[in-house]
Amino acid sequence: MAEPRVFPLRCPVRNYAWGQRGLRSAVAQLVASGDPAASVEPERPYAELWMGAHPSGDAEVLDGRDPPRSLGSWLAEHPACLGPKVRDAFGGRLPFLFKVLSVRTALSIQAHPNKELAAKLHAQFPQHYPDANHKPEMAIALTPFEGLCGFRPVEEIAAFLRAVPELRALVGEVAAEQLERSASHDPRGVSAALRVCFTCLMKSEKEVFGKQLGLLVERISQQAAKGQDTSASNGELLLRLHAQFPGDIGCFSIYFLNVVRLEPGEAMFLAANEPHAYLQGDCVECMACSDNTVRAGLTPKFIDVLTLCEMLNYTPAPSSSKIFPAVQSPLDPCVFIYDPPVPDFTLMRIEIPSSIKLYLISALDSASILLVIQGTAMGTSTAAASEMTLRRGSVIFISANESISLHLSSSEGMLLFRACCLL
Repeated sequence: MAEPRVFPLRCPVRNYAWGQRGLRSAVAQLVASGDPAASVEPERPYAELWMGAHPSGDAEVLDGRDPPRSLGSWLAEHPACLGPKVRDAFGGRLPFLFKVLSVRTALSIQAHPNKELAAKLHAQFPQHYPDANHKPEMAIALTPFEGLCGFRPVEEIAAFLRAVPELRALVGEVAAEQLERSASHDPRGVSAALRVCFTCLMKSEKEVFGKQLGLLVERISQQAAKGQDTSASNGELLLRLHAQFPGDIGCFSIYFLNVVRLEPGEAMFLAANEPHAYLQGDCVECMACSDNTVRAGLTPKFIDVLTLCEMLNYTPAPSSSKIFPAVQSPLDPCVFIYDPPVPDFTLMRIEIPSSIKLYLISALDSASILLVIQGTAMGTSTAAASEMTLRRGSVIFISANESISLHLSSSEGMLLFRACCLL
């Protein structure tokens, strides 16, 4: 028989401190369900599941070989399995990295550079910026999910500057007044005024912002203890982030950035230079195959405030504009497509109702990775070595122009996500 071109993957887990712990983590649940031999430690954080061929987190090919090969090395030997368009456009490499994230505490205030800046940062500081690629990314909620994304409408920021004197003290009266003026009289100057305000905040001396943050937390805590409404100061979120990162300048970012709340199946797309931070919940995520991040707060890791403040997109927009819609496929009512404005990746959500017992995962002209979130089935493919059992947590690599027939055995139907590159 020819070498299999459809096969299961064993995917690495990242145990970052912000991850949900033990079996409370969707990542741990998927790993435990997908691999009965896996063990989960109750108090260990299970933050990310990496499904792809990134050098620092390459999946293993489960095709019966011992020892197993990495997906990256397999693709280097079989570049045609990417599909000719993908192979030629991305130099014979899988262009995307597919993940599951389970967030217990906030991730850092961050942005990802565009290709030009990524190459420059990698050349100058390879220890902090490990590759030269850009990193646009998309998150799709698996559970109610909360994050910060993009700059708020300037009217909202101006309202916080009036309602939160501690914030105004850090930004400075001149910058605050300039932003307020631009909001009402100079729309073309909004981005420049916003850049000045945010940069003044983020460059505040530690002793200065530490004092103002302490005053703010004390004031909000007293108001909350009296049962007073603290929403004008975004009080609930401020206290939550301060409990996670006491004394961190990133706590003030909630007055500049949109709070975006996603229900399961809703997505947000994070373009290059878009400031963001995930706050809590579980999601699937897909991105260009990169691990570059510029951070400036809510983190004990290396921060690069100057680079972040210079690179950001300072275009204000409402939180509703950050929710990225899925489009139902005209060819298959079970498939919902999330197709962002970048060539590196497309995501599909596949919802198979319980009434369907035989379903075809159709062939694409791109390699793809399939993740099972819910349901069970036997999978057959002419390009697979044998039948495959698909259950919650199963991850399958599908070469370009190959399909899988699913014989469903679960009463609740199936929910799957598929990452691919549709050029």
